[in-house]
Amino acid sequence: MRSISELTSDTSGWDLVKASVKEAKNRVEILPAISIEKSKEALYNTQVTTRSYMGVIVYFTGEILIDNGWIRFLGAGSIKLSRNLPDWNKGKTFKDFGDPTIGFYLIADDVLGGFFAINGGLLGKDTGNVYYLTPNTLQWESLEKGYSDFFEFCLNGDLNKFYEGLRWKGWEKDAETLPGDKVYNFAPFLWTKEGKDIQKVSRKPISIEEQYIFNMDAIKQLKQ
Repeated sequence: MRSISELTSDTSGWDLVKASVKEAKNRVEILPAISIEKSKEALYNTQVTTRSYMGVIVYFTGEILIDNGWIRFLGAGSIKLSRNLPDWNKGKTFKDFGDPTIGFYLIADDVLGGFFAINGGLLGKDTGNVYYLTPNTLQWESLEKGYSDFFEFCLNGDLNKFYEGLRWKGWEKDAETLPGDKVYNFAPFLWTKEGKDIQKVSRKPISIEEQYIFNMDAIKQLKQ
């Protein structure tokens, strides 16, 4: 595994991210990391350089919240959102730090319990592109964008259109007040015929860990 000095030899990516955030059309909040020690540990365990968007977000931020916290890009972990990128992936997309992934790498998620991941080959032929595990289909869908392009889309893209049919009246306040380690669980499930109308389903906050495990189990069941 590469050392921290190797991974941080070029931090030019941070200037690009800061400039993009400054000009963003959508609301963005950068959460500071808990400590520089946590940032170094997270970057070392992620093994990406600070020339990349992912590397600088892990090293220079705790997390980045988009659209009132609707989307959460994982960094080194913050007081408000304690999850960090490598720890969140451990046990899900790889066994131990330094191991290859099982075919994708989780990078962000949203309050719906939708998960964004970089395709490592398991999700499709377009390795390196970001996929979205949609809560209304429970299928991984390619966004045809790499990490940096996806991040830029979240800053400036039409997220209301992207989430068409999946935002309820008053979602802004609900997203802003939801803790970063929780997502909304819906009844009936959004991927069922009965759960298609987001305005009529009930919702409650649950652990994002619990929702991820449920989603993975549900996908296996639906394939049988």
